Amino acid sequence: MESGELLPRAEPSVGSKPGRRGGWLAAFFLIAVVFFERIGFYGVEGNLIMYLTSPLGMSTATAAAGVNAWSGTVLVLPLVGALAADSRLGRYGAVMAASVLYLLSLGMLTASSALQTSQPHPPSSTTPPARLAFFYAALYLLALAQGFHRPCAEALGADQFAPTEPASRSSYFNWFHFFVSWGYAIAAAGISYVEENAGWTVGFGACWVTMVLCLAVFLLGTRTYRAEEPADRRLLADTVRAWVASMSRRKDTIGTERDLCRLLARDAEEEGAGLVSVKLLPIWLTSVVFALVISQVTTLFTKQGSTMDRRIGTSGFAVPPAALISFISVSFVIMVPVYDRALVPLARRLTGHHAGITTLQRIGSGIAVSCLAMAVAAVVEARRLRVASDAGLADRPDVAVPMSLWWIVPQYLLIGLARVLAAIGLEEFFYDQVPAALRSVGVALSLSALGVGSYASGAVVSAIDWATRGSGESWFSDNLNRAHLDYFYWLLAGLAALDVAVFFYFANRYVYRNKG
Repeated sequence: MESGELLPRAEPSVGSKPGRRGGWLAAFFLIAVVFFERIGFYGVEGNLIMYLTSPLGMSTATAAAGVNAWSGTVLVLPLVGALAADSRLGRYGAVMAASVLYLLSLGMLTASSALQTSQPHPPSSTTPPARLAFFYAALYLLALAQGFHRPCAEALGADQFAPTEPASRSSYFNWFHFFVSWGYAIAAAGISYVEENAGWTVGFGACWVTMVLCLAVFLLGTRTYRAEEPADRRLLADTVRAWVASMSRRKDTIGTERDLCRLLARDAEEEGAGLVSVKLLPIWLTSVVFALVISQVTTLFTKQGSTMDRRIGTSGFAVPPAALISFISVSFVIMVPVYDRALVPLARRLTGHHAGITTLQRIGSGIAVSCLAMAVAAVVEARRLRVASDAGLADRPDVAVPMSLWWIVPQYLLIGLARVLAAIGLEEFFYDQVPAALRSVGVALSLSALGVGSYASGAVVSAIDWATRGSGESWFSDNLNRAHLDYFYWLLAGLAALDVAVFFYFANRYVYRNKG
């Protein structure tokens, strides 16, 4: 199948009856499942910093660090879910378990919000410790549910295509994110509006309802799925142990490394491909810096937008700050079809590669775009600070700066483009470069890089806040008109530029496990 085709006729998959299981029909059931799952999950994540700074009364720096820590956990826990799926539960069972956890955690969040004091801006001390603990227990249970659902549902969708259909599978990752981006957009624009205007309890309740729909669609498509048996637990343990040994590069692990080569090179064309774990490590590490950069979208970008003039037209309607994230979905909605249906076929004719360009070239391009996004964000923030100063609002953070929110839309669009290239590329790359029995783990590895980057972002924000607060006004002052987010954005732009150079150094030396 050409990668640019959207709805090809489902071809029979290996090990299943022709026309009965697998192919695009099964894949689109799973895409619909994740579409609803993203609405429910992102309805919480996308506006979390506003919940922490408003009903819970946290400072901007504390809330940003808290969101980054939670977001990091969200993206690291998929390793737990993937290991459980590939060793015991199976991907289908893992998605079922995640659905139950989702309903439980979102129910707890709804109850926690209903119990929360109605005081609009209480100091943090007014939130009883037991109630705060209940809220965080629900929040991290939500992260665990996502850890089981995200890698397993995505990998199960990719499993619907036979190994002889690499173009179809590559196209699947593009369309997976295309439809998922609609879920993000609905959550960012719709549920965030409900949370801001109808109340947080109603908003969290709406997230719970979408998870009911998610589970219903997943069960409805059961008869179409080409499910795989879980990996043998001894094989999984041997593989993980061999990976650890190969990374340590000790002389006494030569025999273990040979075992790893045998585990990873099951097909004749894979023999001699090298130690996959060692080769993946530099790619994983350079992806962490990319994740550090894009982590600002759900924290500092949202707070930055909340200070600006968000009114549209003469009706007085104000766009919720979290709704600005929907512009990332706009990038996906526009760029994924253009990339998959126009750029890929064109590049394929030039390069002969089934995906047009290699996944590493795609990832590197995304990191470069993230560098540009941070530079644009820095320029826009510097202008916002000048406008605030000229308007005499430097010490009036409660008044909107007379600068339209449209000024920050380009940085959202660029981050969206960076994710279209790099985030999708990372998932496809790690899915393809691990043993077939550990495909869920492969997707989880890509997500874990983003998670560690989110942790790193929280640590960097906290360190800079501590350093700059001691010498004057913090870069992340609660009064953003006195802060210097522009300095921080320039710092991230520099890190991203360095990351591009390091990434392509390792990418040019990487030997793909699958040559097809």
